[in-house]
Amino acid sequence: MKNDINTREDIILLVNSFYNKVKTDPVIGHFFTRDFHINWEKHLPVMYEFWENALFYTGGYIGNPMQLHQHIHDKVPLSAEDFKTWLKLFSSTADELFEGSKTELAKQRAYSIATVMQVKLFRKPLVP
Repeated sequence: MKNDINTREDIILLVNSFYNKVKTDPVIGHFFTRDFHINWEKHLPVMYEFWENALFYTGGYIGNPMQLHQHIHDKVPLSAEDFKTWLKLFSSTADELFEGSKTELAKQRAYSIATVMQVKLFRKPLVP
């Protein structure tokens, strides 16, 4: 039996393992390696804070993920397939490493995030 996500160290393991997959993924890896050249030393700690807040309500995350993804979408358009791949990688990574209520919550939050971002990024303007 696997442990649930219980600590910041668990979140760090989840986030690091997830992004190791993302970097080499043929569908979305280019966003992180070619298109935007992510500074991993800065990005990963932000993601630790984000997920720690999402699961444990620490209040440590400060940021606007929607604004950042809008910027990305404006430069290199995101697609529904990109979000599907992101979600599949996140969920499979969580399932490989953990099991339990916090793990399910993490996957649920990831699904909600992907859904809201798609609704906001792909919405069609109303006809004037």
